[in-house]
This record gives sequence, C-alpha cells and structure tokens, in this order.
Amino acid sequence: MKYSEMTQGCARSRCPIANTLDVIGDKWTLLIIRDMLLLGAGQYQDFLRAPEKISTNILADRLKKLEAAGLIHKAVYQTNPVRHMYSLSAKGEALRPVILEMVKWGGAHVEGAFAPSAEKIKEIEQKAKSRAE
Repeated sequence: MKYSEMTQGCARSRCPIANTLDVIGDKWTLLIIRDMLLLGAGQYQDFLRAPEKISTNILADRLKKLEAAGLIHKAVYQTNPVRHMYSLSAKGEALRPVILEMVKWGGAHVEGAFAPSAEKIKEIEQKAKSRAE
C-alpha cells in the first residue's frame, strides 16, 4: 500500500495524535472547549471574559473552526443584533476526559498552576456521566 493511500482522508498522516492536534492543537481551541465544558460558557462574551484574554478575531476564527470540525453547534438566540449561543456536540463533549486529565496533569506538574480538588474533579466527571445517560 502506498503512503498516499494510507493517509487518505487525513491531513498529514494516519497518526491519531497528529490528526487530533490538527483539530484542537492550537493555543486557543482547548481553552474555548475548557470554558464550555468546565465553566458552562456559551455566549461570545463568556469566552472574552476568560483570564487568557483571547482577541475577538481569534475567537471568531476558532469558533468557526470548531463548528466546521463538528465539535460545537451554533444557534441564534437573539435576532437584533444577531447573537449566537454555542454548545458542545457529542464529539466536543467527548473531550471532557482529555480536558480533565490535562487539568490534573497541569496541577501536579506545572509550578503555580491551579488544580481543583479531587472532589471538584469528581463532581465535574459526575455531571458528564449524568448528561451522557
């Protein structure tokens, strides 16, 4: 089998890590997903309030990319002016365990990083399980 046949449908290779990074591996995308998963963010202004201070043009671009990748849904909640509510799709929700493991890892291995208590993490995990049922 030729390499081009093995990578059909994939951007660079068939490596799941490389392909995942192509979708969510930039500086801002996981922070947007974090805010949706852990903080309940859904409106454009919610994302702008994050302490990392994403710029509006980057936020708009990432939301479009997340929607195109099927990780979020966009719905109009106001028509004048038009405003949208963003929510995670099942595909986006499936990133919850990845995000939680990153929270745990960062809290344990990055000096100065805040990590929620084990109880809080369990609470977040339980919410995910109840949504899935």
